[in-house]
Amino acid sequence: MEDLKEEDICRVCRAEGTKEKPLYHPCICTGSIKYIHQECLVQWLKHSKKEYCELCTHRFTFKPIYAPDMPTRLPVTDFVSGLIRTVLRAVRFWFHYILVAFAWLGVVPLTAYRIYRCLFAGTVSSLLTLPLDMLSTENLIPDCIKGCFVVACTLCAFISLVWLREQIVMNGGPAWLEPREDNVEVANDQVAENLVNAGVNQDGGLGENEAVVGEEGQAVNDAAVAANAPEDENNWNPVEWDRAAEELTWERMLGLDGSLLFLEHVFWVVSLNTSFILVFAFCPFHIGYFATILFSLDDMVKSSHLDKLLTTVLGYIILAATLVYCHSMASLFKMKKAKRILGLCYIIVKVSLLMVVEIGVFPLVCGWWLDICSLPLFGSTLKSRQEGFHSAPGTSLFLHWLVGMVFVFYFASFVLLLREVIRPGVLWFLRNLNDPDFHPVQEMVHLPLYRHARRFLLSMVVFGTTVMLMVYLPVQSIRHLMPMFLPYNIRLSSEVPMSELSLELLLLQVILPALLEQGHTRQWLKGLVRGWLVATAYFLDLRSYLIGDVALDGMANVIHFNNEYHVVANQPALPDNAAPQPNVNQAAPPAGHGEFREGGRVVIQPYIRPERFTLRITFLIAFMCLSLAVASFLFLTLPVAVGRFVMHLVVSGITVHELYTAAFGLYIIWLLCRTASIVVSWLPLGVNGIVDKMKSWTLLVLKCCVIAIFIIGVIPFLLGLIFELVVVSPLRVGMDQSPLYFPAQDWALGVLHTKIICAMAMMGPEWWLKRVLDQIYQNGLREMDMTYILQKLIFPVTICLMLMITTPYVAANLFIPLLVPSREIQLLFIRQVYPFLLAVVLLLGGLVFQGKQFQRLYEHIKNDKYLIGRRLVNYEHSTNIPSTSNT
Repeated sequence: MEDLKEEDICRVCRAEGTKEKPLYHPCICTGSIKYIHQECLVQWLKHSKKEYCELCTHRFTFKPIYAPDMPTRLPVTDFVSGLIRTVLRAVRFWFHYILVAFAWLGVVPLTAYRIYRCLFAGTVSSLLTLPLDMLSTENLIPDCIKGCFVVACTLCAFISLVWLREQIVMNGGPAWLEPREDNVEVANDQVAENLVNAGVNQDGGLGENEAVVGEEGQAVNDAAVAANAPEDENNWNPVEWDRAAEELTWERMLGLDGSLLFLEHVFWVVSLNTSFILVFAFCPFHIGYFATILFSLDDMVKSSHLDKLLTTVLGYIILAATLVYCHSMASLFKMKKAKRILGLCYIIVKVSLLMVVEIGVFPLVCGWWLDICSLPLFGSTLKSRQEGFHSAPGTSLFLHWLVGMVFVFYFASFVLLLREVIRPGVLWFLRNLNDPDFHPVQEMVHLPLYRHARRFLLSMVVFGTTVMLMVYLPVQSIRHLMPMFLPYNIRLSSEVPMSELSLELLLLQVILPALLEQGHTRQWLKGLVRGWLVATAYFLDLRSYLIGDVALDGMANVIHFNNEYHVVANQPALPDNAAPQPNVNQAAPPAGHGEFREGGRVVIQPYIRPERFTLRITFLIAFMCLSLAVASFLFLTLPVAVGRFVMHLVVSGITVHELYTAAFGLYIIWLLCRTASIVVSWLPLGVNGIVDKMKSWTLLVLKCCVIAIFIIGVIPFLLGLIFELVVVSPLRVGMDQSPLYFPAQDWALGVLHTKIICAMAMMGPEWWLKRVLDQIYQNGLREMDMTYILQKLIFPVTICLMLMITTPYVAANLFIPLLVPSREIQLLFIRQVYPFLLAVVLLLGGLVFQGKQFQRLYEHIKNDKYLIGRRLVNYEHSTNIPSTSNT
């Protein structure tokens, strides 16, 4: 049978080529995907947003087709007219963007702040002079900056309100806000009765009852909808808003699409800011202000230096109490709509106050308590802290809040790590942040205030006790056992040859990232905690209670979940004549604590309750407190002592900031622990295996040292020296002065420059430095190719940097004396040769950039007038035909 030849077809539309639509082979692909129509390729490129083949990564090229009457060179008149059109178009766009920037960065924040200032002035004259204040040119920049903060607050409040309402609509409100109506209960009962009466026929078929159920069920559903109609009238139907939001984009909303519709949005934003300032700031503040005057609390509030904040919070509290009273009156008089509106307003105020307490007050109190307990650590007193607060209350509040927030974050992280080790249910009194059923905002909405107050007091007790154990007791122990160790030195010294800026950059850019980015640190801490738990459980016979890895054979249905043994809560009931096991605690912890969900089942793990359980738990708590105090004592002393010893060897006789000594000591301890863990992991290999490992690791360490000398030492030093010669010395040192160079400071600045250059190279376009850095990163530390790094990275970069330093200096000292006889002018040229060459390089780069822009403008004008189409270029001829853009 004769073989039939397969026709060439397009890879996209699977059609053959014609004279009107020929087939092209524009890339390296062969076989059935070799050919494609130009129209199909153009449509695919528009859809995929790419300019190359996804299979062979070959870039597609198109040949421009011009009109037959196009001259060889573009006429001057055509070029001038195209240039004028381009300039006018650019001017129009720039004018529009300036108007957009003026509206959003000038009018909106300036209007918001001056309205805010006018409302809080509290005088009639401020209201009368508000139009003149809006047009005033005094303090424009400060008012705009403050206005940006006001606008950010109002937008956050608006977004929070919308999000809170969505939470209430989706998840429901508290029981007192949405009670079940009697008619709804009657309708539900009618549904159940109809379903029972409309049962299945005895012969297994539905028969006519199916229609009855459908009709009666529809009637009951209609009744239920009618019963909920008054409730639904208060709900917002988002359908129309969703359709409007589909057409609204960020470009159109901000005015970046070239239209003037953004002026309407500017007006609405200004109106929103004004209404929110009036409702959420002005009214609560003046309510609290009148309350302080009424109860004679104004002097006490002013003495706190936080009078406006405390007055506003007091106003919110009074407003919440008023809303509760009005809601009770509306319930008494059966005013359903007013009752729901007042209830929603109360929920908003309640959630706002709870957020302030949880996010603002609680970390602030923790920060204050930490500062008070750690005063001897820094040689400070409570009186000095009070003086600092009175001199700068805002700064003091922010710093204490930040310290408290960091402490709360690390405490929560440690609790999460602890939950991975201990038995589920031990920490039932602490909320599990990883629980998928944990919704803090929903708890704020549903739980009553006394529950939140009790939880807040419990958290204060836990955190306060932890601070006492981990800060106050260790510091007092250090003062008595090591009286010369404290206080920490936190004063900067100008005698240190390695300046504070250099050390800070080194600390933030090299030491701490290298320490914190290691995943072994968390595993070590987890292993240390587990070891402590195992040892404590062994001495106190609490292994089943603490760890929960004791098998409960014959006592419960045990399953394995997440590397731990758990017991299914919904296990079958015991027979009547079966006695319960006396040594197993079958009582579950409170709801939501010590529980897991697996396949829709609630999984709870019981434990064996030993004798004298209360006494054992008491000893456990005491031993835990002692362990925390000892661990904190070691953490406060050991890294600082090691760092002080190392700094004494480096800069002998000079006191260094304790932050750097602690960081260096911590890093050295980490290196020692890491080395010890590696050696321990080699022990199962035997003597020969350890020797082989030590040989390979010694060779790797030597390679790393050689590479580190250049990458961490030589290259950063050269970069820092170039920056010193080009930027710092011409700006800092006068012509009648001799520049002084500090190699250590230049090296530390060069470390920062090296890190920035590497980050920019990895994020930038494809070029040789990015390819080399990516290849080094892909090889990793153990597969490091020293020859490749030296040849492709270190030698080219080092030679280039050294030429940048030496060539201008040698040229200036060789040729300038031959041309200029005056010694002063020679020194001037020698001092200014580096910034002069930088200016020349920038000028040449600008000229090259402008030349490319002019060429692009020339091509754009020519294409606008004479281009009639583009033709796809086949792969064989792509090297002989100039390529252009894909579309």
